[in-house]
Amino acid sequence: MIDFTIETEIGRPVSAVFALVSDPTKLAIWQASTVSAVQEDGGPLGLGTRVREVHRAPGGKQLTSRVEVSEYEEDGVFALQMIEGPLPIDARITFEPSERGTRLRFRAHGQPTGAMRLAQPLLRRSLERHFARDCETLKQVLESPTTTEPAA
Repeated sequence: MIDFTIETEIGRPVSAVFALVSDPTKLAIWQASTVSAVQEDGGPLGLGTRVREVHRAPGGKQLTSRVEVSEYEEDGVFALQMIEGPLPIDARITFEPSERGTRLRFRAHGQPTGAMRLAQPLLRRSLERHFARDCETLKQVLESPTTTEPAA
């Protein structure tokens, strides 16, 4: 089982952090491996929304996955469940007001299958480093003096 949490303090209001994190069109801004993320339906983002994501894997290969919003509480919780893709890892992100602005907790959890199950300890460490870098990039993007409030 892969299960880890990354906590990041971001010097911006919860609404600004939530708006950026929950917008699929902005995913590539803060997640280094993301090539694209497109919402599959035209409705407002919320519980049950499906998103097709394309990520760069090691070696440059592109991997496509589909995720579904499994929890959505504006300015509180944003969670995605993998419904189709090579690595069944789900994400749950919580947002809390803090002295600095926002305390973001990014939890990744899931059970790799097949050959990836054998590489689970290495995979876990690699994913944790990867997502820690992404959370740091998110912090830098949001705390940049040129950042304006993302539209909700």
